[in-house]
Amino acid sequence: MKIIIFGASGKTGKLVVEKALQEDYTVTAFVRDTAKLDIQHNNLTIIQGEATNEEAVKTAIAGHDAVISCLGSSSGLGKTTILHEMGKNIVNGMKANQVSRIVYMASAGVDKEIPGIAGKVMMKLLANVLEDHRNALNEIKSNNLIYTIARPMGLTDKPFTGAYRETFTGVPGGSRTISRADVADFIIRSLEDEKYLNQSVALAD
Repeated sequence: MKIIIFGASGKTGKLVVEKALQEDYTVTAFVRDTAKLDIQHNNLTIIQGEATNEEAVKTAIAGHDAVISCLGSSSGLGKTTILHEMGKNIVNGMKANQVSRIVYMASAGVDKEIPGIAGKVMMKLLANVLEDHRNALNEIKSNNLIYTIARPMGLTDKPFTGAYRETFTGVPGGSRTISRADVADFIIRSLEDEKYLNQSVALAD
């Protein structure tokens, strides 16, 4: 399978690239700055571009079987529409190239699902980013793409464990974190597993 990864130079995106290559996928990494992705592999192609450029995104998606988005916002906790804009460009690029499969990394809270007072406080704090993710996800869902949404709890740089937990509703209890390496594992593992088709999955360690 030939996949393209947007946000491939981010902390999680790099790990997704590495995991995909370990699993023998043919990978295209779409990045703003090629210097930030210091990975070399025979099955890796790196494309420099802006995900806000609809034409560049559409051209990059051509010839691929699936899309992975690890895109994030650089606006901090402020009001933002960048994720929606980039998500819409990806959706339009997929439709133009007849690509239907996407795995999208959002965040816990995007389904308004974190319970308790602490959960409400967290979702309020992240309200702007979560809304931006939701708008991007609405583009995906309304265009009948085959999606998997990853909803990780707080991301850490701890080592890969493979022992993380997942749930389709709410969030796994008893933990507020998950390592980026485990999230990368889920993203690649979910690509071709039918039980994750058109599902939103919360992840925690």
